[in-house]
Amino acid sequence: MANQDELVFLPLGGVGEIGMNLALYGYGPKDHRQWIMVDCGVTFPGPDLPGVDLVLPDIRFLAKERKNLKAIIITHAHEDHYGALNDLWPGLNVPVYASGFTAGMLEAKRNYEKSRGEIPITPFKAGDRVNIGPFSVEGVGVNHSIPEPMSLVIRTPLGNIVHTGDWKIDHEPSLGPLTDEARFRQLGDEGVLALMCDSTNAMRDGVSPSEKDVSESLRKIIENADGRVAITTFSSNVGRIRTVAEAAEAAGREVLLLGSSLKRVANVARDVGLMEGVKPFIAEDEYGYIPRDKVVVILTGSQGEPRAALAKLSRDEMRNVALSAGDIVVFSSRAIPGNEKAIQDIKNGLVEQGIHIVTDNEALVHVSGHPRRNELQKMYQWTRPKVLVPVHGEAAHLVAQKELAQQSGIALVPRVRNGNMLRLAPGPVEVIDDVPHGRIYKDGTLIGDFEEMGIGDRKKLSFAGHVAVGVVLDARFDIIGDPDVVAIGLPIYDDEGEEMEDTLFDAVVSAIESIPRARRKDLDMLQEAVRRAVRSTANNIWGKKPVVTVFMNKV
Repeated sequence: MANQDELVFLPLGGVGEIGMNLALYGYGPKDHRQWIMVDCGVTFPGPDLPGVDLVLPDIRFLAKERKNLKAIIITHAHEDHYGALNDLWPGLNVPVYASGFTAGMLEAKRNYEKSRGEIPITPFKAGDRVNIGPFSVEGVGVNHSIPEPMSLVIRTPLGNIVHTGDWKIDHEPSLGPLTDEARFRQLGDEGVLALMCDSTNAMRDGVSPSEKDVSESLRKIIENADGRVAITTFSSNVGRIRTVAEAAEAAGREVLLLGSSLKRVANVARDVGLMEGVKPFIAEDEYGYIPRDKVVVILTGSQGEPRAALAKLSRDEMRNVALSAGDIVVFSSRAIPGNEKAIQDIKNGLVEQGIHIVTDNEALVHVSGHPRRNELQKMYQWTRPKVLVPVHGEAAHLVAQKELAQQSGIALVPRVRNGNMLRLAPGPVEVIDDVPHGRIYKDGTLIGDFEEMGIGDRKKLSFAGHVAVGVVLDARFDIIGDPDVVAIGLPIYDDEGEEMEDTLFDAVVSAIESIPRARRKDLDMLQEAVRRAVRSTANNIWGKKPVVTVFMNKV
């Protein structure tokens, strides 16, 4: 029995959080499984990670399983599904399957980031089938807020798995494909062992509005506007970009794209034929010559990113482009949790300039790319899985989908989180192992864990500053000259108006002089005494202990 083939599911990211999606499927006996990876995403750092650029999934587990990893399949080109590939692939070096648009986005991203080496991509799209080791993988078309998304059917000798990826049901999207109901129903007839299903909107009742309703709403805003209209959205939402461009053209307006990520996406979309019929966008230096009621701007920055185009406009910092009182800015997006304050700051900057703001509270200007509860229930009815595994969500979303699935008559809904290895077949469906998982950090050009990148120390420095002390002793262990004391990030004066550095200087001298000369031979002990004296003096004055570095030299 010990050596029998098993089918397992192992998420290393995206289950228990939104973002950083990475799922592994394994097949074979316990000590010799073959693996495929689905998606390889990033998440973005919050203020608790000062200086960090990207958060990547920790794939230590794959270091020892590397020879057994057969391929990586990318469902679509959103950062939380493919953003870690450039950084993690060189250590894995296996074939990557992705759609034409996704491949184009990867290449554009690599050129932009000037990152190393090319990743060979095998074209793979909805309707295609490929055999990879013991797995046969088929792409199934679904609708989402980006071109060419797909669900995957992973067939194995022990049963079929449907991995939905990100999806929704939209009968009138601005950009295909439609979610392939007929194919999902056929798969249900063939038999689905397990459905790995997107939980992002599992707490929202009903059905998502259609992208067509959003188009209609944006069209009205553009038609009725007296001045300029600027629309910010997720740069990967090519359907939305097309919609706005078509509405602008119908209203006799030119379109300007602002923001490097938006231009990259539009170029890739043109290359793969997704912008047919959309007239060319104008250049930035033409903007100033076009009457206010004849232009629409599509721009980046919907999440409050401080260096994006919208933030620069809110601070009036762009060379060729500005907005004026009476213009409209439409947020055709939702706030990703954690970004609310940054977005509000930008809105305030715009309001101060007399600009009107429209969000999805005022009009239907955005719709999510993820299924609400009624759409989830349809997927259950189509595929009729024996087992449902909620993925792609925080704990609250996963539990909401679990309850919905149980109410819908699916008996087996195991609790799975990142790092849990779930056995799907044969025998009882249960978590059989917990593997190392977590986060690593891209910081500048380097990648490492929390300790290796010095993030903990950086947080301490941001909280309480740093004091450097340099002391030189002579042959008799007396101080030569004045010790150097440099304080960075500490208050300049204490509450008596004394300079902090002077007070710390006195603490250094008295700490050394209080130690008998005979005992000063132990330089490490002396160094530690000075460090403690500086910390406790700062703490007495200020109530905080800075990081202190002491250099002690004897000549």
